[in-house]
Amino acid sequence: MGFPLIGDKVPEFTAKTTHGVINFPKDYEGKWVVLFSHPADFTPVCTTEFVAFQKRYEEFKKLKTELIGLSIDQVFSHIKWVQWIKEKLGIEIQFPIIADDRGQISELFGMIHPGKGTNTVRAVFIIDPKGILRAMLYYPQELGRNMDEILRMVKGLQVNDEHGVALPANWPNNELIGDEVIIPPATDCQTAAKRPQEYDCYDWWFCHKKLK
Repeated sequence: MGFPLIGDKVPEFTAKTTHGVINFPKDYEGKWVVLFSHPADFTPVCTTEFVAFQKRYEEFKKLKTELIGLSIDQVFSHIKWVQWIKEKLGIEIQFPIIADDRGQISELFGMIHPGKGTNTVRAVFIIDPKGILRAMLYYPQELGRNMDEILRMVKGLQVNDEHGVALPANWPNNELIGDEVIIPPATDCQTAAKRPQEYDCYDWWFCHKKLK
């Protein structure tokens, strides 16, 4: 069975974490979730990522979004690593880390890529309150993630849900329309003719507006 794709319901699983056992996604109904894998505990790039996620944890919480980490290490390793980060770096990791030591969850989500070894790659799954996969990213082990981009993606998906609009490149700092959003293209001639009178448009198929 292949891993979930955008628009799919995410697989259900029960897992041991640093915060106890979770039932996913049932325990997170009504919340957004960023589920992300890291190759291994006690590694430099992963340590920088966990610190970066924690530094933005309150921003994610304001968006009603929970963070969940995962690797194939055992929970004892996770616990010791989290303690090390607090003792040595002064950062307390407040979100759970799944211990997927048998690799079952990693297999469900396609987190292990044989061409990159037996550890998980840096996968990111953004899941909405209904348990639907809305976005996914894969990074190689040697490249740390950009947490601000992941935060931007959550914000953008929530704007899409609330307003039914699309977001331009580099939103909210787009080179053409700044922080404005894109109106879905007209699907009939009558609506297309009205669009330039209703919105700012480059053409009937490229109209934009500022969110109120």
